[in-house]
Amino acid sequence: MHPLIQSAIALAVTFASCNIDNSKRNDSGAQASAPGNEIKFNADSAYSYIKAQVSFGPRVPGTNSHRRCAEYIVGELVRHGVDTIKTQNAIVTAFNSDQLPITNIMGSINPDAKDRVLIAAHYDTRPWADNEVDEKDRNTPIDGANDGASGVGVMLELARLLTDNRPQIGVDLLFVDAEDYGDYSGWGNNEETWCLGTQYWAEHNGYTPANKPRYGIVLDMVGGTNARFHREFYSNKAAKNVVDKVWSTAANSGYGNFFPNEVGGALIDDHLFIDRAGIPCIDIVECNNTITRSFPPTWHTLRDNMASIDTAPLKAVGQTVLNVVLSEKKSE
Repeated sequence: MHPLIQSAIALAVTFASCNIDNSKRNDSGAQASAPGNEIKFNADSAYSYIKAQVSFGPRVPGTNSHRRCAEYIVGELVRHGVDTIKTQNAIVTAFNSDQLPITNIMGSINPDAKDRVLIAAHYDTRPWADNEVDEKDRNTPIDGANDGASGVGVMLELARLLTDNRPQIGVDLLFVDAEDYGDYSGWGNNEETWCLGTQYWAEHNGYTPANKPRYGIVLDMVGGTNARFHREFYSNKAAKNVVDKVWSTAANSGYGNFFPNEVGGALIDDHLFIDRAGIPCIDIVECNNTITRSFPPTWHTLRDNMASIDTAPLKAVGQTVLNVVLSEKKSE
């Protein structure tokens, strides 16, 4: 993602989908334990999912590593017994005219529930380490352990827990593609060069007014060393009630120190395009690092590797989001 930038891009797309249905494997009417009897989020498990993604290599759209990662995510959702799994394939045109084959993946828990929430993260990685100090390294693809794999790692652990501990509502787990292929040539009108997979999904998400999620939560860069998660500016502006819910849950769950009750940076990220699709959406993201006052120091560098991952923020974010979901009640 990019700090505040604005722009336009044309998406040239084709569409295909497949649907894996595990709905008969679970009782979607089962009730979850109350957050007061806290179901424990396993940060070590989330870490293992991050490590598995990084082991494939940089997940740049169109590469074998990217394809293997998409297959891995689908396989883990199947293994955990997620009820339905859909893939959405398209070709999108990047800012530099590259034609990118993308795959968005969505796993749904309790797919027939009309009351739903959406959780999302991108799994692709930046093709260029364009924030490296040494210019000769700037065209090297990055591992994306934090910027890419960390949000997915948390979501895969949530998938495991939420199939074993059914919430009252439906949960859609959206893994989006081509978030990080945008134009970082400086400030300017290039907002829509980012989040290409989410932009495509927003146009073809298949929701009806009757089953549109109450809100969405995007997870991005949630595993960095000493990470803290300020209230992202656009999230706070567009969906303050959702930010309030998440940040108060973090405090009540014992993770208030990871979620400062202060507004941080304004970011172009997947949440903007989900919000514009009519789903109030927020971003849990490190956007006010103590060193950079923006993203973590490893952002878009070759240091965004497994050495940069800290299980403490993974636990804080995962447990908070889990408690938020389990606290939701179905409407009468």
